[in-house]
Amino acid sequence: MEFISEYGLFLAKTATFLVAVFVVVSLMVSLGQRGKKGERGHIEVTKLNDRYEHMSDTLKHATLDDEARKLADKARKKHEKKEAAERKKKAKEAAREMAKEDAEAPPKPGRKRVFVLNFEGDIKASATDQLREEVTAVLTLATSDDEVVVRLESGGGMVHSYGLASSQLARIADRKVPLTACVDKVAASGGYMMACVADKVLAAPFAVMGSIGVVAQLPNFHRLLKKNDIDFELFTAGEYKRTVTMFGENTRKAREKFTQDLEDTHVLFKEFVREHRPSVDIDKVATGEVWYGRRAQDVNLVDGLQTSDEYLLNQSKDADIYEIEYVVKKSLPEKLGVAAQAAADRLLLTWWARLNNSRWF
Repeated sequence: MEFISEYGLFLAKTATFLVAVFVVVSLMVSLGQRGKKGERGHIEVTKLNDRYEHMSDTLKHATLDDEARKLADKARKKHEKKEAAERKKKAKEAAREMAKEDAEAPPKPGRKRVFVLNFEGDIKASATDQLREEVTAVLTLATSDDEVVVRLESGGGMVHSYGLASSQLARIADRKVPLTACVDKVAASGGYMMACVADKVLAAPFAVMGSIGVVAQLPNFHRLLKKNDIDFELFTAGEYKRTVTMFGENTRKAREKFTQDLEDTHVLFKEFVREHRPSVDIDKVATGEVWYGRRAQDVNLVDGLQTSDEYLLNQSKDADIYEIEYVVKKSLPEKLGVAAQAAADRLLLTWWARLNNSRWF
């Protein structure tokens, strides 16, 4: 028993020491980050054409026998050398042409460019901070001859958060740059609010679309507090500064006002969808229901059934495809906070889905 007691004490001391070290290191890193000036993040660009070509070359290389592989490697090196020489020659010719051309002359049309953005939404649409930077970067270069593809995944969330995210995509449409939304899994509620801004919406055959509705719920502990003789006092200035509450007694008038606010938000949501997708029968689809990809196409919520992978692979034959990502520099405490928040969001979404009898495969 004495050994176990001493061993337990040793473990407690060790754990306390490790926690103390972790806290000190976290504080030092946090203070160090505060002292740094400059950009909080940066744009990273990946050319997907090169990725596709590398995949193809890897697969071809693996399926050839030794002799054929040697011949293929020799041919590839010769081809790469020829391409490098041609690029160098074209660069020189382009430089000469630019020197000759008048600065005000319109640029010659070149190969189409496709800019790919990714948005994975949570309840708060936290990815909007990155999206706004990515959209700004793209709009410094993109023209009406190019295209922006948004790979969108979101089950919705806060009204004002997804309103801002939708506005970021609207910036692209306002500049007359073709915008395509690709949904592989889900674009519901606030997620569909974002998707409908696009000129073209593509969905996988079983992607969840729609949920054009508004929901709000909260528990009320008034009777529990009253039973235990606990008073709850709320002071406001303005008749509707607060309507329903978690701890006070909710009156009929308060409930009616709260419901009226929800209905008004729903009307705004429907008007937004109608504006961007006039082909949709809004009274038919704005019931809060969801449709899987094939059914969503029947009610004009989507324009075609195709995964984002297939769409981009097909585009790569005639266009240069660039994936744009705004990478944020996070301190250690921020990384830990983001991980904890993500775990909490996953638990909440799972609970919400089961509470609402969501369908599962």
